[in-house]
Amino acid sequence: MIPITELPQIIPVFPLPGALLLPRSRLPLHIFEPRYLAMIQDVLKTPERLIGMIQTSSHNEQERMQTIGCAGRLTQFSETEDGRYMITLTGVSRYRIRDEVKGFTPYRRFEVDWKGFDGDQAATEKDPKFDRKAFFELLARYFESRGLSTDWDTLKDADDELLINSLSMLLDFETEEKQALLEAPSLVTRRETIITLLEYTLRGGDSDEILQ
Repeated sequence: MIPITELPQIIPVFPLPGALLLPRSRLPLHIFEPRYLAMIQDVLKTPERLIGMIQTSSHNEQERMQTIGCAGRLTQFSETEDGRYMITLTGVSRYRIRDEVKGFTPYRRFEVDWKGFDGDQAATEKDPKFDRKAFFELLARYFESRGLSTDWDTLKDADDELLINSLSMLLDFETEEKQALLEAPSLVTRRETIITLLEYTLRGGDSDEILQ
C-alpha cells in the first residue's frame, strides 16, 4: 500500500460512468480507445502506477464530473494480439478533484486532494451489527426479481467488506446511486445504502425517498 503522504498530487483520470472502484477492491477493465491506451503506457512508467476512476453525470465524459473518485494501482496488465489492454486496478484511496492540468496528453489529468480519506489506507473494515441472514434474504429477492443467478456459497463465505464492496461495484445501480456508495463514510453506511437501494428496487421505485 502506498502511504498517503507519498501519493502524487497529479494523476490521470479515467471518467467511466457505472464503473465503481472502492479501496482494497479490484476492478478489471478492457482498454481499447487510443487515448486510454496512451494513458496506460504512461502510467506503467510511473512508480505509483495510479489511475483515478471517476463517475460523470452521463455517459458523455464532457458532462460534469463528480468531485470524488477512487484511485487504483495498476496491478495486472496484459496485451491482446490486436493491441488492446486487459488491466486490473486495485483500489488505493478516494480523492477529490481540484484543477485540471492542461498539457499534451490525450487523456485528462487533475490535481487531487487525498485529505479526509485516511481510513482508505487502514485495515479491512468490519461491520459488527451486520445481520447477514436478513441481508441475504433481501438479496435473494432482488436477484429473483431481476432474473439473476450467482454462486451463493461464495457470497456467503465472503467477509463483510469484500461482500459489501463487491456488490456495490457489481450490482446494476444508477450512476448517482453508485456515487452514493463510493462516498459512504464507512462500511456500515455503505451496507445501509445498499439495503435502501435493494428495497427501493423491490418496491418498484415508487418511493419518494432520496439518498442523502
